[in-house]
Amino acid sequence: MNRRNFLSKSVLAAGATSLGTTATALAFTPTPNSTSAPYKYKLLYAPHFGMFENSAGKDLFDQLKFMADNGFMALEDNGMLKRPVETQTKIGETLAKLGMKMGVFVVDGGDNWKVSLATGKKEFLENFLKTCRESVETAKRCNAKYMTVVPGYFERNLPLGIQTANVIDALRRACDIFEPHNLTMVLEPLSDNPDLFLRHSDQSYMICKAVNSPSCKILFDMWHMQRNEGRMTRNMDLCWEEIAYFQIGDEPGRKEPTTGEINYKSLFKHIYDKSKANNQEFIMGMEHGNFAKGKEGEMKLIEAYQWSDNF
Repeated sequence: MNRRNFLSKSVLAAGATSLGTTATALAFTPTPNSTSAPYKYKLLYAPHFGMFENSAGKDLFDQLKFMADNGFMALEDNGMLKRPVETQTKIGETLAKLGMKMGVFVVDGGDNWKVSLATGKKEFLENFLKTCRESVETAKRCNAKYMTVVPGYFERNLPLGIQTANVIDALRRACDIFEPHNLTMVLEPLSDNPDLFLRHSDQSYMICKAVNSPSCKILFDMWHMQRNEGRMTRNMDLCWEEIAYFQIGDEPGRKEPTTGEINYKSLFKHIYDKSKANNQEFIMGMEHGNFAKGKEGEMKLIEAYQWSDNF
């Protein structure tokens, strides 16, 4: 029996005690206008726009209100850089009113999914730095601190050491842009295809050490890392001092916790305990889809996060 089926059958019966609430409360369907107190999560989980569209409607600001009403006190929006300036500003203002934090958006000048920074070519470097400067202005509008950076694909005609040096040089130049504004780019090792230059946590750690800046850290996406390397608690501990952000997605399927093989309850506890011991706070980006469709699927997603956060 998979974890999702187990939850569906058991959480209403057993969860009343473990969650410190009642079966009736667990079955309650939250609404954007709910007056009940939001669930208090131990970690700062960050949904994205569209995740609760069936419950909150298509309006972005109604969706933000729904997130806050249901205890999610952060947002991530990969496409923020491409949104109109007035929308970026209004999102920042709304987050501030709701007491929410802004998670990552992607620094994307069009070169993330092709051979680019690893080549060392001037045109790719200049476009990357131009996009970094644009990202500073976007971050100011929406109160962001973290931005995702993807170095692109391998340049197969160059030795790996030369490619790595080219990427490090580009990231150092980017830090010159971000550091004066106290902004942090987070490098994301990915699993989407074998052509991607950045794929492993230890490789990301080495590059961050070489760049040697508070503005260059790691985005540890647990879905990608399960697919690429496994042993997540060990590997996140090895890289801990360079990690600034986490993302979530169960495997297989890249849906919410409890729908796959990853023990997120254990991982969340590990991150919580270690961050508290080090006086840290991480935004936990919910970069995944919904396992089930419609309002019911959105309520199941909320239920899965409440169960996984109860450690």
